[in-house]
Amino acid sequence: MLFLQQLRGELQKLFARPRTWIGYGAFLIMEALILFVYKLERSQQHMRGIIERNGLEFGSYYSSLTITFTIMLLSMFLLGSIYFALVAGDIVAKENEDGNLRMVFSRPISRLRLLLVKYTAVSLYTFSFVFFVGITGYLMAIAAVGWQGGLFVMEPKMKVFAAYPEWWEGAWRLALSAAGIGLSMITLSSIAFMFSCLKIKPAAATIITLTILFVDMILQNFPFFKPYESFFITWRMGNWIFLMEQNIPWPKLIESYALLGGLNITLFVIGWTSFQLRDFKT
Repeated sequence: MLFLQQLRGELQKLFARPRTWIGYGAFLIMEALILFVYKLERSQQHMRGIIERNGLEFGSYYSSLTITFTIMLLSMFLLGSIYFALVAGDIVAKENEDGNLRMVFSRPISRLRLLLVKYTAVSLYTFSFVFFVGITGYLMAIAAVGWQGGLFVMEPKMKVFAAYPEWWEGAWRLALSAAGIGLSMITLSSIAFMFSCLKIKPAAATIITLTILFVDMILQNFPFFKPYESFFITWRMGNWIFLMEQNIPWPKLIESYALLGGLNITLFVIGWTSFQLRDFKT
């Protein structure tokens, strides 16, 4: 119960910071722009060509579910990573910069307990943010094209193609994919959290995290790294897309999320070890 009380207090501090809300506003604006583009005739013709070339009916699959999936696919990894790195890189380093940690350590709380509370808060923020994007994007898509229709999924890079004509099945797969994205993005937040535990500025923790992410993505796209793509963090994070396949490859997903989970634990231990050795009294 004490841990939950401390977690509630940490979440209140987290959402009291203006920068925590920047991502919400940015995604709402982006979703509105994407929906505006999707209403243009040229955009609809492009989507019609893709859907009909795959032998499907445009009227059934040009739907709010398909548009929501596209929003999450194209934006969450690139744009979302900026705000996850910003929040996670700020949560420890900013309090140290402001001198708040001295006051915190005047109370009988261990450094491990403090970091566990902060890491849990960051993970909850990351996971819930993905569902916020999915829900708001879906509501905007409903306002634009209505709620009826199935779900069309095509991701050439990961070789995933699926079509769900029933609304309930498409909605279930979309919710499942949102949960997969949330779990994947916790790894990004873990990287930023680890750097936040070091003796560096909050901005530096954010920038280093994004640098690692983008370098990993760039190297992964080189043709001669193709045989080694499974060693890249971003490739493992992108495996959530397999949740959209007709027959979900559970062994592949379990392997990827087990590796990401082990990486998250390792990053937390490194951050905790560095934080434990630091001197906040002098």
